[in-house]
Amino acid sequence: MTSDRRRFRRAASQGHRILSARVRPGDPAIVIDVSAGGASVEISRRLLPGSIVDLQVETAQRRVTLRGRVLRCAIVRLRSTSVWYRAAIAFDNHCLWLGDEAVAEYPVPPRESASSRDRGVDPTPEAV
Repeated sequence: MTSDRRRFRRAASQGHRILSARVRPGDPAIVIDVSAGGASVEISRRLLPGSIVDLQVETAQRRVTLRGRVLRCAIVRLRSTSVWYRAAIAFDNHCLWLGDEAVAEYPVPPRESASSRDRGVDPTPEAV
């Protein structure tokens, strides 16, 4: 079983509210899922991992360009007339209004009280 290392929740195609997306210089992209920290897109142009791209997204309320780094890119559809790639883009700056606006980071437990620390109580229960 693998752990999900994402810091933000992803919104899939039905929940992200993005009407259109393009990767500069203007290649149309399909947003597969998006979070405040990045997006997965399908595009008809190969994006080189490690390269910097600008993803232009439009919702009903705004249009914005998000700069990010391509993490990976692979072929997902191969037709006689076209090739489609799926790319993962990590945004340079978090965009909390995208996807689920709530940050889904691991909650840090509150600091334990001095009285339990003085008694030597182990705050982590032992796994059986």
